[in-house]
Amino acid sequence: MTYIDASLATNRKNGQIRLHGPEDFAGMHKAGRMAAEALDLLVGKVKPGVTTAELDTMVFEFARDNGAIPATLMYRGYTKSTCISINHVVCHGIPNDKPLRDGDILNVDVTVIVDGWHGDSSRMYAAGDIPRRAERLIEVTHESLMRGIAAIKPGGTTGDIGAAIQAFAEGEERMSVVRDFCGHGLGRLFHDEPNILHYGRPGEGVALKPGMFFTVEPMINLGRPHVKVLADGWTAVTRDRSLSAQFEHSIGVTETGVEIFTLSPAGYDNPLLARA
Repeated sequence: MTYIDASLATNRKNGQIRLHGPEDFAGMHKAGRMAAEALDLLVGKVKPGVTTAELDTMVFEFARDNGAIPATLMYRGYTKSTCISINHVVCHGIPNDKPLRDGDILNVDVTVIVDGWHGDSSRMYAAGDIPRRAERLIEVTHESLMRGIAAIKPGGTTGDIGAAIQAFAEGEERMSVVRDFCGHGLGRLFHDEPNILHYGRPGEGVALKPGMFFTVEPMINLGRPHVKVLADGWTAVTRDRSLSAQFEHSIGVTETGVEIFTLSPAGYDNPLLARA
């Protein structure tokens, strides 16, 4: 894998990793904050009887009213402004008019484009009272994300990130890490180099350098890690129908460590805690 000064790169994926400067960090902070604010907006709105289509509309209207564009809208034919994945749906669930039921857990994944920069983040929400096993899954998934991010530093590797996530989720908590989907580079592009696996070995993978932008977005299952994609071509579900959860942040590698672009301004990075 080769690296390139982002200011010299073309605006298309070309197999190189872009290294960004201070102005680019500022752009990503602005886009990331808006994605986080869109997710903050949903705290208190997710409840039994509400449809995922209504939640999707809330995000669309928020983005529109703030001069942003939902990146998923018409992306490769996708017609919604969010992905909303309920219970055993691992990722890429399509919002619809079916009301949420008491006990549902759901991931809402938002990417907004602000001044050409992509802010990409997702969080787990609960509709009504959820079982303890679902609550624990959400707690473990958020902690897995944060342990992965804590492993990021110049001189490290992408394998360090995956190893930290896998050691906690599988080694300590006996849950499973989904292998079929991964994090990705982003910035001016929605999906760019490098891929960020959520499992692996320390010291393996791509070297981390200051100026890299990418997402960390582990998907953790209560059961086995295997998934399948439904006939709609988007919705991925657990093969064993076990519950799945995901959290996601967009980050930038700095000279000393890492900056998270998509932290919640209101402190709702794990919305379950807002219910306490």
